Amino acid sequence: MTLEYGWRALTHLSEIDESKYGGTVKLGGWIEDIRNLGGIAFIQLRGRDGVLQVTALKKENEELFKSLTALPRESVIVVEGKVQENKEAKLGFEILPSQFEVLSEAATPLPLGVADKVGADLDTRLDNRFMDLRKPEHSAIFKVRSALLEGIRGYFSKELFIEVHTPKIVAAGAEGGSTLFPIQYFGTDAYLAQSPQLYKQMLMATGFERIYEIAPAYRAEKSDTVRHIAEFTSLDVEIAFIKSSEDVMDCIQELVRDTVAFVKENASFELGLLGIDLVTPEIPFRRITHAECVDILKEKGEGLSPEEDLDTVGEKLIGEVMKEKHGIDFYFITDFPTAVKGGTFYAMRKAEDPTLTGYFDLGYAGLELVSGGQREHRYDVLVEQMKENNLALEDFEFYLSAFRYGMPPHGGFGLGIERFIQNMLGISNIRETVLFPRDRSRLVP
Repeated sequence: MTLEYGWRALTHLSEIDESKYGGTVKLGGWIEDIRNLGGIAFIQLRGRDGVLQVTALKKENEELFKSLTALPRESVIVVEGKVQENKEAKLGFEILPSQFEVLSEAATPLPLGVADKVGADLDTRLDNRFMDLRKPEHSAIFKVRSALLEGIRGYFSKELFIEVHTPKIVAAGAEGGSTLFPIQYFGTDAYLAQSPQLYKQMLMATGFERIYEIAPAYRAEKSDTVRHIAEFTSLDVEIAFIKSSEDVMDCIQELVRDTVAFVKENASFELGLLGIDLVTPEIPFRRITHAECVDILKEKGEGLSPEEDLDTVGEKLIGEVMKEKHGIDFYFITDFPTAVKGGTFYAMRKAEDPTLTGYFDLGYAGLELVSGGQREHRYDVLVEQMKENNLALEDFEFYLSAFRYGMPPHGGFGLGIERFIQNMLGISNIRETVLFPRDRSRLVP
């Protein structure tokens, strides 16, 4: 049986309402389950936006009934039929099929259950990701992610930012060599980019003024934690003509507020499916200094030197304190000591106290979501800070040249998209926020 159809000709569940009752539609999808009661069969057909009940009556068309009910689960079909109101059906209506076409019959047994109540471990799910993502609650993560990216781009478009794309094959790292992935580039040593940091700073010398990039980044971190992956998506932003890091923090808190509000409005169905009641944060976000964090952790029995960065335990404890005392999820940790951020050679140090930088982190419920601040735009100072970090200046000539011929004060930040999604949706392992995650043990699929 052959049906005329095309991607524009098919109807989606979200397009069916009472006005369609009594009419004929064509839908495509996967057979999630078949319940054959002899004279009547209920076929659950899963599409992009939900599961539809197709009700086949043997007396109406015995050949269609037998063919349809004989198909294995997860087979792909296109069905044409009449929309009929049925208050007992989950959606309040059903389809009475008049004809259908099998586009792909699924093999048996299935490598992973879709409608089954029995769960599977994460490795099995990731090994069979194409099928794992047929589960509505798993695909919902990526629909929320899509809405989040749309919201981010909407904010930057409104604020007249330019979207850019910088190289991902680079000659030098922006954040040290220990986490670089080396590659061979036509007989020359090269690396996968950890960050577009050097390039986005160089673009501040072009007159673009405000730029952002959403692109992959790579870190060869030997970490097997639930919050680290080797390939991730980074939002990187740079803004020229700033007065201080406060300008950068203003941009971040507006971006986060507007993006969360956008996701809440435009992914409400998926959020409901995941059981998430998303709250749009109020701005300005509370500030807490690094020194205050040291004192808080000391009270909690966690020793942290004034010249040490917060570790995972420290971040979590600060998040708990901010929630308990102030009822907030988002907060800035400011005034990082130069001893902590000194390795970030492009960080501007405070004029009134060079032992501190203007750098900050944005905490999100105990997880570092953003790091950023004002950069050092003065050529001579930048060179001295690079020497302090034992960097070979000749390796960074392409970068330094942009600072010799007119570089405005600027600053920016990097935000991990997966971490944003992980915390927003309360996901325990960051790998679930990536379609095909990469870590130390996973290179395929």
